[in-house]
Amino acid sequence: MYVSMKDMLWHAHKNNYAVMAINCVNMEQAKAIIQSAEEEKSAVIINISPRQMKAHGHGDILAPMIKGMAEKVSVPVAFNLDHGADLEDITAAMKYGFSSVMIDSSSYDFEENVRRTQLVASLAHGMGLSCEAELGHVGMAKEADNEKVDLYTDPQQAKEFVEQTECDCLAVAIGTAHGSYPKGFVPKLDFDRLKLLKETLQRPLVLHGGSGAGEENIRKAVAYGINKINVCTDLFKHARIATAKALEENPEIDYMDLCIVAQDAMKEFIKSYMRVIGSSGRYDFDKYEGPEFD
Repeated sequence: MYVSMKDMLWHAHKNNYAVMAINCVNMEQAKAIIQSAEEEKSAVIINISPRQMKAHGHGDILAPMIKGMAEKVSVPVAFNLDHGADLEDITAAMKYGFSSVMIDSSSYDFEENVRRTQLVASLAHGMGLSCEAELGHVGMAKEADNEKVDLYTDPQQAKEFVEQTECDCLAVAIGTAHGSYPKGFVPKLDFDRLKLLKETLQRPLVLHGGSGAGEENIRKAVAYGINKINVCTDLFKHARIATAKALEENPEIDYMDLCIVAQDAMKEFIKSYMRVIGSSGRYDFDKYEGPEFD
């Protein structure tokens, strides 16, 4: 099923689990993600950032391909523009056929973030798409120090933000970061803040920078209210390591076989992650009657 993020994330919110949002730039990654979701009976979100879309995974090619794959499986699959900052990139994704978009104006002051998010949410909802927004600042892992708490999301400000923008889910800053952390570094997450955010907002919350955060942190984040976890760096790493190993073992390996090696390695990682965050088995339609919403 090709759907927006909205219903799957509200189902996750009401049933206390999380859905993976996995960055994807080619067919092998799309196949790995969607096949994993079908085999695990899990909803899944496929992400791509504007940078990735311009560099390699062109949206006008990926969107119809992902939609075609998604329509052949029984589980919900969404295709989401990740960290859309410019209106031009966001409207292009809408035109290409994405089912969801994220507007990231978290680098602006509160009022400007609200204004920009209101516009995108209105456009998205008018087209039947879901809209994710961000409040607070999720920095880069290479600069992580567990000390920049002034950049974390304020619960009362977040309540005002979602009421004014009507975004479908909110990415919050509680201590994770994008990219690869320094060797041996494990981020310290502010779970008290996350608990208060969940109690205050009563809606799906998003954790960016899921790669490298550690399984204990991820499990606890889900238990405290995270419903969407963005994963990119760890997936790319698994594909790279498997590819390098296959080339070392057989330098003459056929390119198609090399692609399959990478795809299988990604599937193994994705399926394991889905079990950790509790999304596996949620969409077994032999037993499932569908989500109910207020």
